[in-house]
Amino acid sequence: MPASPPEGVVLGIDAAWTAKNPSGVALAAKAGGVWRLVVAAASFEGFVGPSDRADPTAVIAAASRLAGRKPDLVAVDMPMMNAPIVGRRAADDAVNRAYAGRGAGTHSPTPERPGAAGRALEAALAAAGYPLATLDLTPPCRIEIYPHPALIELTGAARRLEYKIGRTGRYWPGLPLAERRQRLYAVWTTIVAALEGVLAGSADLLRLPPLETRGKTLKAFEDRLDAAVAAYAGAMALDGRARAFGDADSAVWVPLRGGCGTGSRPL
Repeated sequence: MPASPPEGVVLGIDAAWTAKNPSGVALAAKAGGVWRLVVAAASFEGFVGPSDRADPTAVIAAASRLAGRKPDLVAVDMPMMNAPIVGRRAADDAVNRAYAGRGAGTHSPTPERPGAAGRALEAALAAAGYPLATLDLTPPCRIEIYPHPALIELTGAARRLEYKIGRTGRYWPGLPLAERRQRLYAVWTTIVAALEGVLAGSADLLRLPPLETRGKTLKAFEDRLDAAVAAYAGAMALDGRARAFGDADSAVWVPLRGGCGTGSRPL
């Protein structure tokens, strides 16, 4: 428990689009003008701890205990909207105009994806007092983020970073597994180092698994990393250092490179 309440608290959620998959969770808090990564967990259960209930309400309660007060903002990596999602949204088109040429365009959401799991998460967050913020950001609220453009701005990369464990064969076809793994770890190292520059403590909480690690442990690390990226994007939005891409019904918030700008101008 902190000695005094922090200046800002952000919860990042790497939301699963199906009920059977876990959602990564990260908590960031600001004190003395410095953002710090407090927790990065691969699932609601991992964040809440031993409990009969690991749902969004329990996650917010756990975050409040850890930070000393409720989060100001919940940043979610999942399509969200102030109306039912039936297809491509203004937010998707706006992100594509800015980032598709750099390999970071969005896929079109559908009623089935994110579907029931997404609607349940949105309803739970809204009931907990976190309405969706699109054109303007007034805490407490929730925002939609998208990690690929966020990582481009965080690292200064020219194009989308190749950091997904399940796609190394597509990223580097023809290379042996060991070499693909080394390249993936190099990208992960770059991301963690960049996060450390904006969320102190990231290097300690996001230590890479041993190079020989296999299977679920690697995917769990990726989920924790994505949750930390969501928390970073949320922290920048809360500080007025992110831009909304979309309209009044849907918007993706992308951090601004270098932290400049007003942070609420929709595109």
